[in-house]
Amino acid sequence: MSNLIEVQNLRVTFPGETGPVEVVKGISLSVGNERVGIVGESGSGKSMTGRALMGLIPAPGRVTADKLTFKGQDILGLPERKLRHLRGMQMSMIMQDPKFSLNPVMTIGAQIAEVLEFHSDLPRSQRKQRVLEVLESVRIHDPERVMGLYPHEVSGGMGQRVMIAMMVIMEPALLIADEPTSALDVSVRGQVLEIMDDLVKRRGMGLLMISHDLGMVARWCDRVLVMYQGKIVEECAAGALADATHPYTRGLLASQPQLDETREFLPVLDRAKLEGAA
Repeated sequence: MSNLIEVQNLRVTFPGETGPVEVVKGISLSVGNERVGIVGESGSGKSMTGRALMGLIPAPGRVTADKLTFKGQDILGLPERKLRHLRGMQMSMIMQDPKFSLNPVMTIGAQIAEVLEFHSDLPRSQRKQRVLEVLESVRIHDPERVMGLYPHEVSGGMGQRVMIAMMVIMEPALLIADEPTSALDVSVRGQVLEIMDDLVKRRGMGLLMISHDLGMVARWCDRVLVMYQGKIVEECAAGALADATHPYTRGLLASQPQLDETREFLPVLDRAKLEGAA
């Protein structure tokens, strides 16, 4: 299996009051036509990694790497114009909450059609038909009506489906999903994950899933990368996550409440021990 994206020694740095602060500290990873999960606490560098791969780290942030390629093409030094063309066409990223990602003054249909207008030369009539098709592919059963709605007029679950439709309408090779279900209730969460999984399988896409939810990643991904303080501290097959050996991963697993819970207190991470193991 050839890799879609390959990264070696990726670093993301921001200026701080006492000097540069590294939030991603020399990580290396690859993603092929598979589902790869990145898990860790808030602040571990997961989202910054995804944004760095997409070229979405704003100034004064700085991204460096020994290697950062997509389909064999070096994308670290690409001009913004060429990078914008690559984003959407070949790589897409689903953000956490549609309330903050969708434009509140544009209808849903207009926002999705805007992607086609920017990345293709389809005439207006064909763009509308394509928008209807992609909304149906994410199980929106009345796409004609939904196209005319504004983001505040749809539920969180439907808003997230709209975001997925917008990101996959150009059928990208790689989809990065940053906590795509964190704002949804449990019943809708499973539906959205099923939609993403179905799209990945049918279209042969690669998926990089960023999440706090270890159980979800173990269930929906093929491989799991565990991040702690800007570093990847462990990698394992998703099915073997419960048998992970790194103290940080063991701590994350142990801190999850269970339905048959008998412990009076959930354990907390021993940071002193983790410093030596990271």
